[in-house]
Amino acid sequence: MNAHSAKTKVLITVMTYPHPSQGYQELVCTAGITENYERVRLYPIDYRYRPRNQQFRKYQWVEVNLLPRGQGNDRRKESRKPDLDSLRVLGEPLSTKNGWRDRRQIIDRMPLSTVKQLKELHDLDLTSLGIVRPTRVLDLKIEPAEPDWKPEWQSLFDQLTLFGPVQKPLRKIPYKFSYVFECEDSHKPHNAMIEDWELGVLWLNEVARLGNEEQAAQNVRRKFFDEICSHKKDTLCFMGTVFP
Repeated sequence: MNAHSAKTKVLITVMTYPHPSQGYQELVCTAGITENYERVRLYPIDYRYRPRNQQFRKYQWVEVNLLPRGQGNDRRKESRKPDLDSLRVLGEPLSTKNGWRDRRQIIDRMPLSTVKQLKELHDLDLTSLGIVRPTRVLDLKIEPAEPDWKPEWQSLFDQLTLFGPVQKPLRKIPYKFSYVFECEDSHKPHNAMIEDWELGVLWLNEVARLGNEEQAAQNVRRKFFDEICSHKKDTLCFMGTVFP
């Protein structure tokens, strides 16, 4: 254990669809809430290359040694570099029963912000994570994206490593999905891109089932807009800035 690292319990709340990385083969942007109710980003994590006993799921507690803020180039307020050798998964994911009671007991203790407030906090102290409760979700927008990874990332899939694993196949999602919503302090719609792991997996499963990428994208839209963001649901958006 590094002398300057601290053992921390984190409830994982955010996992993005993987993307290639020159330094780590592949990265999954991961964030959560500590047992002290602080927001934290665990970066970097090469999730699919972790041993099976370290492959956590959303709303599952983990314990990991974290280096203090300011290690490396990522200066965002919540970013901590994990000692991946120390990572332990603790128990099963929290239950969704009784209206997400177990999960909401933790989420509801976290402060809520509007998009405008998050931008102000970022300018103030590099706050880069927050929870937003939209007053109204207007749409889930689908836009075409590049169908292939950029060349320097694509080359990773053709490489073998001498002492490590072969680069695992990773399909590029050829669409960009974004929530369009309003906040209580602004009726001008916000656009927030969704990079959630579940969205990517849902699209892949629908492509496999239907054999049609565009129809699969429309099914993703129905799931996320008509069901997850239904007016009957208390929609909360976990939002964060990208690493500059």
